[in-house]
Amino acid sequence: MKHVLPSLERLIRTTFRIIGPADLELYQKGRSGAEDFPIFVKQPSGPYGLLAPSKEADGRLRIIDVSTIQAEESFLNISSAFCSCSLAIVLQDGEPAGYVAASDVIEAVVEAHRHLEAYFSTTLEALNPDVAITLIDDEGRVAGWTTGAEHIFSIQKNEIIGKPASDFFPVDRLQSLKTLETGESVQKKLHRPRPDMFVLINSAPVMLDGRIVGAVAAESDLTTQMKLHQELLHMTSKVHHLQKEVALLNPSSDPFQPIKGTSSAIKKSIDAIRKISTTKATVLIQGESGTGKELFAQAIHRCREAANAPFIAINCGAIPAALFESELFGYEKGAFSGADPKGKKGKIELASGGTLFLDEIGEMPLDMQVKMLRVLQEKNYFAVGGTKLKHADCRIVAATNRDLKQMIAEGSFREDLFYRLNVVSLDIPPLRRRKEDIYELTQSFLHEFSIVYGRHIHTIPPDVLEDLLQYDWPGNIRELRNTIERLVIFSTDGEVKREYLPANIYAGDTNADPGPDSLVTGEEINGSLYQARLDDYERNLLQQLLEAAGGNKLAVAKQLGISRATLYNKLKRLQL
Repeated sequence: MKHVLPSLERLIRTTFRIIGPADLELYQKGRSGAEDFPIFVKQPSGPYGLLAPSKEADGRLRIIDVSTIQAEESFLNISSAFCSCSLAIVLQDGEPAGYVAASDVIEAVVEAHRHLEAYFSTTLEALNPDVAITLIDDEGRVAGWTTGAEHIFSIQKNEIIGKPASDFFPVDRLQSLKTLETGESVQKKLHRPRPDMFVLINSAPVMLDGRIVGAVAAESDLTTQMKLHQELLHMTSKVHHLQKEVALLNPSSDPFQPIKGTSSAIKKSIDAIRKISTTKATVLIQGESGTGKELFAQAIHRCREAANAPFIAINCGAIPAALFESELFGYEKGAFSGADPKGKKGKIELASGGTLFLDEIGEMPLDMQVKMLRVLQEKNYFAVGGTKLKHADCRIVAATNRDLKQMIAEGSFREDLFYRLNVVSLDIPPLRRRKEDIYELTQSFLHEFSIVYGRHIHTIPPDVLEDLLQYDWPGNIRELRNTIERLVIFSTDGEVKREYLPANIYAGDTNADPGPDSLVTGEEINGSLYQARLDDYERNLLQQLLEAAGGNKLAVAKQLGISRATLYNKLKRLQL
């Protein structure tokens, strides 16, 4: 950038004289008159010297040591040249080309600073007036505050410049202070410097010589947009509620209506179903627990079958092995003791003309797998205790959350049955791979449970929605549905609060197991407890660092990349 610092050559003065030992003798005897330019002495050994105007106490000439610097030397590296003398000789190709004075260097630095400050201030003010630029120094004090910041935060420059940012904003809401302490950079992050304010923030640390000396934050006000967004959500919720009531009176003919989401992963699955539904081939649906595999099975059924065609679902993991055969194939009267005297139809017969959905097919007993294989191959079976061959006139759709190939290798699932089931395979994506669908799913569940529990809840607050989006949902849609139900249950006043979230979601700990007590009260997971746990962790860490450094606070501050004042503030807050 121009107008920052001049080149060293521009400051060289060329009116000077260099004398040797013989000439020095003449000056000592007073045979040379006073000069109005500096006289340097080239001494036989050691550095150059500057002939001082005053003499020593014994009457001898006083010579001051003078440093030498190269003409191509960087301006930033010459400050040490003026430690013993206010002048320094400039060497070019090993020979003196002139000298520079400390006063000229200082004047040049001050002028460059003035130019830089003018450029810097103008640049900040020329930015979008709707963007607030804040500069924080290494002590956490406000070093820069633009007109945009004045407008957005209603705080004037003369009120905040030079004062701690924490005097004006809650410490836990200041991203710039977090950046100052941790060096974390953020881009386009939704931020709330105040409870009633929403901004989109970019923040980055200011680095100098490998250490953090400040932080800069650029914030765009989104408060108005968020209010409009909330109003839109409120109107959307009313429309959604009316749509549900209309749907009860006039069921939708769209087979995919229950499947919520517009992500590319869901669109790909729906496209696959459209192709599958043109045939009556057996389908194997694979996906993690809680992804909604039965909804996809029902969509496959509704795409092809008539409206009155049966859809029979059976959970292979919920039926005792001894009853599995009779449940699937049915039995004739008198087939076994305790049986219904009239006999009973099996699930295959009940699904005739429609679809039989075998959920959790990986849990099917091995002896039943053999019999199921025969049904798939020959489309025939015998009821328990029966002698009449029955025809299996239904489409088979199976689903599992287990790795069937691994089960085949372990000998717990038949390979021939796997290939019979896997004519067409459909993989359902987990929720963590389709997070863009969380908003739509959340709204759907919110309205559903608002009606069930009689809560008049319009929408999910942005900070709660942000937590939902950041969580990885190992329990998939089932876990999300349960979480929204929990939020509705606790929101007795119609307002969803962040502390109503389960602890593992509210704290952002995606690996934590919520355990059997996941339904805890709001008091147990409030923000104070969360902050107290963070403080305990930080207190223990600082104690370990101080003990390792022998109590040297400056060493600890350098190790953490923060200023000593910031460390002292932390120690005071944590009562260390």
